[in-house]
Amino acid sequence: MTESTDSTQKWGKDVVFTIEDGIAWIKLNRPEKRNAINPGIVFEMNAVLDELEMNDACQVVVISGNGDTFSAGQDLKEYFREPASWHPVERERMMKANAAWQWRRLMYYPKPTIAMVNGWCFGGAFQVLLGCDLAIADVDARFGLSEINWGIIPAGIVTKSVAMALTQRKALYYIMTGENFDGREAENIGLVNFAVPADQLVERTKKLAAVLMEKNPHVLRACKVGYHYVRDMQWDMAAEYLSAKSDQAKFLDPEKGAAKGMSQFIDEKSYRPGLGAYDRKR
Repeated sequence: MTESTDSTQKWGKDVVFTIEDGIAWIKLNRPEKRNAINPGIVFEMNAVLDELEMNDACQVVVISGNGDTFSAGQDLKEYFREPASWHPVERERMMKANAAWQWRRLMYYPKPTIAMVNGWCFGGAFQVLLGCDLAIADVDARFGLSEINWGIIPAGIVTKSVAMALTQRKALYYIMTGENFDGREAENIGLVNFAVPADQLVERTKKLAAVLMEKNPHVLRACKVGYHYVRDMQWDMAAEYLSAKSDQAKFLDPEKGAAKGMSQFIDEKSYRPGLGAYDRKR
């Protein structure tokens, strides 16, 4: 395991990150292209997630964009037009790598993830937004599924992501009209957890990350993985799975959190559920 507590800036070409006080701040780094997702971002994001997964200094991952944009979506030239001339295997490798960081891996990432939407969030960026566990946006951020205006559909896994997060009426409205909306509307329809003024965005994100870092990381991971699996299960199957998942979490938890929480509540009378996390240091 790598251990580091410094805030050294780690630079790639298209992705950068720092680690400060347990939070890994990842930024897509193509501000001149509104952080449109190209093959460089795809492969660098996979490498960054690899590194942070094994870095004990990173407890929470925050993804945002450099400059005034979260991401304008997929780079039409570098992601679609140019790869059309690549070897089919090379192109397929890039597509699989993109799916890996945007949803296959990000949704089940062992550490909690927060999307911090600091500006434009369009098209393919919805996959990143909804691949993260939680999301906070600038009230003036601009969201949009503008594919209809280009004569294409929200492909990749965008439509699936939106259908997962929004009601049918809201999802189809924005998919079919291509209409833009702001951060406040994103909060109202459940696309993000909170929308705050731009000057409060970082501090609100830090506050949310601090809450997550209070929790038992092993159990937190089991909670998010369990959620994603049971979402598409029938009730009886979900009940059976969650029972087994609960036993697994207790058995494998190095902190033995269930036993600590129970003891602090019943025996020591020092912990009251619903008013914070049990004392993990005891």
